[in-house]
Amino acid sequence: MAILLKNVILSLEEKESTLQQKVADLLKISPEQIQKLKIVKKSLDARRKNRIHFLYTLELSLLDEQETRVLDQPSLNLQVQKVFETALPAPGRIKRKPKFRPIIVGTGPAGLFAALKLTENGLPPMILERGKEIPGRVKDVEKFWHDGTLETESNVQFGEGGAGTFSDGKLYTRVNDPGVSAILETFFHFGAPSEILFIQRPHIGTDRLRQVVLAMRKHLQELGAEFKFQAKMTGLKIFHGDLRGAVINEQEEVDVSILFLALGNSARDTFRMLQNSGVAMEPKPFAIGLRVEHPQRVIDRIQYGPSAGHPRLPPAEYKLTYRSSKGRAVYSFCMCPGGFVIAASSENRGLVTNGMSLFRRNSPFANSALVVSVGVEDFGGNGPLAGMEFQRRWEERAYRLGGGNFRAPAQGVPDFLQIRDPSSIRETSLMRGIAPARLDECLPAFVVESLREGLPYFNRRMPGFSSSEAMLIGIETRTSSPLRILRKKDYQSQSVQGLYPIGEGSGYAGGIISSALDGMKAAEAVLKRFE
Repeated sequence: MAILLKNVILSLEEKESTLQQKVADLLKISPEQIQKLKIVKKSLDARRKNRIHFLYTLELSLLDEQETRVLDQPSLNLQVQKVFETALPAPGRIKRKPKFRPIIVGTGPAGLFAALKLTENGLPPMILERGKEIPGRVKDVEKFWHDGTLETESNVQFGEGGAGTFSDGKLYTRVNDPGVSAILETFFHFGAPSEILFIQRPHIGTDRLRQVVLAMRKHLQELGAEFKFQAKMTGLKIFHGDLRGAVINEQEEVDVSILFLALGNSARDTFRMLQNSGVAMEPKPFAIGLRVEHPQRVIDRIQYGPSAGHPRLPPAEYKLTYRSSKGRAVYSFCMCPGGFVIAASSENRGLVTNGMSLFRRNSPFANSALVVSVGVEDFGGNGPLAGMEFQRRWEERAYRLGGGNFRAPAQGVPDFLQIRDPSSIRETSLMRGIAPARLDECLPAFVVESLREGLPYFNRRMPGFSSSEAMLIGIETRTSSPLRILRKKDYQSQSVQGLYPIGEGSGYAGGIISSALDGMKAAEAVLKRFE
């Protein structure tokens, strides 16, 4: 048994190494009577800028004679409760196997965690990835950022690790599921820092995430999983509604009766192939908008007040939401403190931006998407691919507005709000470069109108947010999948038996953790068939 102690406060001047003494003083015991102290949760409370502090939940093991006394005493508004350890059931192994090895298409979090679940239970799959392994992929992306040479099969969207390989590596989710803790433990096991297990909003950074993905692949290969890179699934073999095979690179045919579609949300050619193959899908709402970038010191000053610059404070974050007069959601998305705006295109003549941070978040800039909800009725077309074509239409317009070669159109926030030509362009973190432009020319009118409503509200919430130091950079379109591949409760496609659409690209998750969780659960559904 252990004791869970909540609401333990450390000021900015108190070091974490003093926690044991602090807890002992609060509980009126000696530090030696605490046999073990483990941080379960750590968060930063910056609501009162003159009293910013860290808040901890701790798990303690005490000498037996102290437990009853501690549990019985009211302790300075601290919440004290017993923790009873429960052993998780050991993973079982399947008793029989399918005739053909399962295939997983995609090496993002949904695909990798589905592969882990299958492999560690005795059913190692073949994993297909249309892009390159991480080392080659990184070279291609850096060349694109340097000179605009886009590799359409090896870029920010396609390649080992999925789109998250070039992101902030956020490891938090609104999904409340016990599997989330198991996913975080898995990331830690494969090399993520231990702090992801307890901080309120864990992140891993693009640099650490790449290392973790490589370690996961090595582990899977050692257990018998097979990886094929530069191997795009270009067709399916379906007979009377049953999956019979897959086609790789329009040449190789592979027999398969269980296939996981762990696509990213940018796999447009694959989406079209699936539609042509009769796979049931539907258009799905998403959001589009712009990236906003500030000097990180500006966000620190807004969020931390006089404490800004304190060495114990991390780069400040924010989350903003607004409901427009026409009922549209306007919100910040994928905020990257100490990060970079990156060119994230996957198609020639189409411009896409995104945000990315390293683990240390030590860039002098902070950026976030500012996006507006888009409904199916806004797409201007019919069929399940209408949202995809809507994205493409605005990406191509942004590409032309930036003058080509993947330079991003940009405009200061005051100029955007006052509907005038760019008067000055500040330095940004976007390596590919920016071009002064009227950003209302690369967005639908309803998005422009909603952003112009939302920005003044955000400035009231965070005074200085819409100042002359804030730059808007176009265009953000890949917030989530523009479609959903329909599936049943057992995770199988509604139209093709043996096909398992999972993760963000299939329309069932948003972010690393929820995608990983969806992949795990789909794999568990398959394993139950062979118990």
